[in-house]
Amino acid sequence: MNPRFQEHFYTHKTDQKFHRIQETQMGSLQEQRLKKVVLVPFPFQGHITPMLQLGSLLHSKGFSVVISHTQFNAPDIADHPDFVLLPLPDDVGGLDMSFDNMLNVISAMNTNCEAPFRDHMVQMLQKEEVGCVIHDSIMKFADEVANDLRIPSIVLGTSNASYSDSLCAMLELLDKKLLPLPESQLQESVPNAHPLRYKDLALSASSEIPDIVIDFTRSYIDKKAASAFIWNTVDMLEHQSLQKLQHHYNVPFFTVGPLHKMAPPSRTSLIKEETACLAWLDNQAPRSVIYVSLGSLATIEEEELIDMAWGLANSDQPFLWVIRPSLVNGSEWIKCLPEDFVEKTRERGCIVQWAPQKEVLSHPGIGGFLTHCGWNSTLESICEGVPMICRPCFADQLVDSRYLTHVWRVGLELEKNSGRLGIENAVRTILTSKEGEEMKVRASGMKQEMERCVLKGGSSYNSLCELVEYISTLPRKI
Repeated sequence: MNPRFQEHFYTHKTDQKFHRIQETQMGSLQEQRLKKVVLVPFPFQGHITPMLQLGSLLHSKGFSVVISHTQFNAPDIADHPDFVLLPLPDDVGGLDMSFDNMLNVISAMNTNCEAPFRDHMVQMLQKEEVGCVIHDSIMKFADEVANDLRIPSIVLGTSNASYSDSLCAMLELLDKKLLPLPESQLQESVPNAHPLRYKDLALSASSEIPDIVIDFTRSYIDKKAASAFIWNTVDMLEHQSLQKLQHHYNVPFFTVGPLHKMAPPSRTSLIKEETACLAWLDNQAPRSVIYVSLGSLATIEEEELIDMAWGLANSDQPFLWVIRPSLVNGSEWIKCLPEDFVEKTRERGCIVQWAPQKEVLSHPGIGGFLTHCGWNSTLESICEGVPMICRPCFADQLVDSRYLTHVWRVGLELEKNSGRLGIENAVRTILTSKEGEEMKVRASGMKQEMERCVLKGGSSYNSLCELVEYISTLPRKI
């Protein structure tokens, strides 16, 4: 291994020795036959998107890329002609794929995919060199196979680093038997986890947590066998959390986000996008539209959907609303929307089943984003300077929301039980108030900082250069 990488490091320290890779070095690497890398995504939208973007980024740097994927939500080869797609039999066809059953789905995937993945890797190693396996934290079978075959394994953090840091804090509280807490204490700060409150933790701090959930969390965090971590984030967003985690794992970290800005454009959506909404946006005034989307997996009750509808209607502001077919528990798409709501908002509302989100957020007509605060959505919104109304649903979304509202201050917190009046007030605040204008100014400043990070000499650019050299010089494990 290159001696420069034998010292464990955090890639975005201000010390320039970690930032300086000469263009001549990069050129010589590109001229070499770079290694094959095998990527193993978790096949849900928020996870597979950054993994495919990372694949495109590594391919653009000269690597041969194999995507070893489950049959469930398999990528379309037509969308990724530069990759070798390697399907893994997962036998999950009869399972409930809702969020409530996700731990059972994850367990089945890890059990069923291990043997075929091992067979593929053994065959691959007989023919050619494999530089490393890069896997989602959830796909632990990939890590186990890679270690058994002495192939370096690298974890891709598809959530933000602060979420992983919060899980470490949660497990420490559980180990010290400091949980659960009474409801009255949920607003208090979590020790050593600023700015999080107990209510912002991914696991409930006020009730007993099932052993299966705790075991999964420990497995998600326990990656001490990993050779390195890749993070879809930026140092200036999460410097403190990254430092704490790097000390915890004591391996190289590479912060190469935001991946959707670093990688060549590619199709990653698992749901068909309705592009006609972009033409509708063309007819709206600049920064006048609130965009509403709660992501690809979260579900809400019909009552909340109706409250959201009337909150949007009563705000008197234009809106683009994504209501995917599985959003509302027990209801079919928009059949539960009141007829008078549809009539009242016909001239200033656009409802679609799925939108091309990156294009929507970059449209000049968008003035705010009512979001579930998934990490991809958070990064995409920050990169376009769009302030957010934060309605998190689960897991990392709770952490993201807290950072958006109380650290980066480009988001407005929307409590789950805010009702239609809370939604109405939040929309008006973001789009029409002085407070909203101040958020837009801060969001615009963050956008400019993010742009600097991905340009030549920026932190993400430098980290990518270091990642390319790191993978290119990785030896097989002894």
